[in-house]
Amino acid sequence: MTQRSPKATAERNRTLDLASALVRGAVAAGLGLGALTVLVMVVWISSPYPDSGPGGVLRAAAGVWLLAHGAGLVRPDTLSGVPAPVSLVPLLLVLGPVWLAHRAARDAAEPEEGRPGPSRAGAFCAVTAGYLLVVAGAAACARGGSLRPDPDTLVFPVALVVAGAAAAGVWTAAGRPFGPLPSWSPLVLQEAIARTLFRDRAEAACRSAAAGVTVLLGGGALLVAVALGRNAGAAQDAFLGLAGDWSGRFAVLLLAASLVPNAALWGAAYGLGPGFSLGTGATATPLGLEGTPAVPHFPLLAAVPDQGPGSLLNGAALAVPVAAALAVAWFTARRAAPADAPRARAWSTRETVRVTLLAALGCSAGTALLTAVAGGPLGTGALREFGPVWWLAGPAALAWTAGIGVPAVLLLRLWRLRTPGWAWRRDVPEADAPPATATARAAATATAVEAEAGEKAEAVVGRRRRWWAPWRGRGGVAGDAAPGGTPAPAASSVPAPGTAPDAAPGAPVGAVGPGAGRGDAGFVPDDLLPSDPWDEK
Repeated sequence: MTQRSPKATAERNRTLDLASALVRGAVAAGLGLGALTVLVMVVWISSPYPDSGPGGVLRAAAGVWLLAHGAGLVRPDTLSGVPAPVSLVPLLLVLGPVWLAHRAARDAAEPEEGRPGPSRAGAFCAVTAGYLLVVAGAAACARGGSLRPDPDTLVFPVALVVAGAAAAGVWTAAGRPFGPLPSWSPLVLQEAIARTLFRDRAEAACRSAAAGVTVLLGGGALLVAVALGRNAGAAQDAFLGLAGDWSGRFAVLLLAASLVPNAALWGAAYGLGPGFSLGTGATATPLGLEGTPAVPHFPLLAAVPDQGPGSLLNGAALAVPVAAALAVAWFTARRAAPADAPRARAWSTRETVRVTLLAALGCSAGTALLTAVAGGPLGTGALREFGPVWWLAGPAALAWTAGIGVPAVLLLRLWRLRTPGWAWRRDVPEADAPPATATARAAATATAVEAEAGEKAEAVVGRRRRWWAPWRGRGGVAGDAAPGGTPAPAASSVPAPGTAPDAAPGAPVGAVGPGAGRGDAGFVPDDLLPSDPWDEK
């Protein structure tokens, strides 16, 4: 019984950890659902004309919460009588559920003080299962509401989003390691991940790709802001026309704010060239708006350009992908020719081009993924195509970042290597690491002193003669008479390369000793001098 007690205790602790992870996942989902439900309830209470009771509000809140995970909704009550799909996900609402699932998995995977935590796979599965239990309950609750979830979308993408956020949380708790890969992965890939050089290059490519996507999003948001500023009157009319009371306008404002990331991605797709669809018969690109758009009456859609060919101002949107490509090139060049490392550690031209192409590919993949979730159908008729076309936006991002980024990164690399006077570069030693032994350190110091003292040798000797003039009769100084009237041989004020500046006590004459005036043989010893004014403190 005594021998089995440690094993039983370990099994019991592991079971408790898994149960705790399951509860964490359920609590994370409940917090997100509860926060959104409170917000919907506040809007419903403040509305002067509520069209449903508390049960309908709860079902609507559950549907909106599922929509924030990527689930498709269906509106059964339409004027035509045909249920209309709603798959346009407000991306700002996605941040809450993703962060909660990530935080729950990270806390569950971190070990507590005094005992080991659960395995990474166990924490991931338990948190995901607990979260999905609440998702299933919310889907059952929303089945009879005005926004009913599509069962086919509960597995993809809802379960995928939850699992991805939980996996990212477990990875964060483990210290964000880059490998090793599972045993079932290809051996070639495992060997590549095991190499430090491969990991460094992959990390540099990921950072550059993230910078390119960030610049694309920022540029798209800037384009939307400028367009809304130009059409401020139309945006105001759309905002005031959707609701006449303050509670309705507050709801419209919340919806518009949650769609701001979508609008930024629409602007990025517009700047890349493919643009976005405004229904089945209209497409907006920098070249112009073709067709008749089926645009709902909404404030953010006031930024849509007018019909007809594009002007020079519309063509200025092409500066957004150019800026993204330059950002990819800049971040890659910083790693290819770092300012705090010697030139010998710079990447080769082939390596720089390869990493830039990988970064362009990553930027393309990220752009395609984000633009795919930024749009979606709003009906079965003309609005069944609404938003950017991801399979055009992704290749366009690849063409821009690779076509401009590769020449730009080569020029930046050459400039960083050939320009010695740039302000942000620090002087660094050419050696990869400091000398390991005292002799090597002394040799490096002597070499540096020799290089600096070549131009100032005469001035140094003259100063020492003037300083030591009162003590000339005590001992031999280079160029002065030694005791007995015999002139002492002159010695160089700089040690020979490779000579240690400080020799051990008892070294022969001519060796460098402490306080011997920077290695000058024949100078007055320290015990005859009150101090050495050239000894740098």
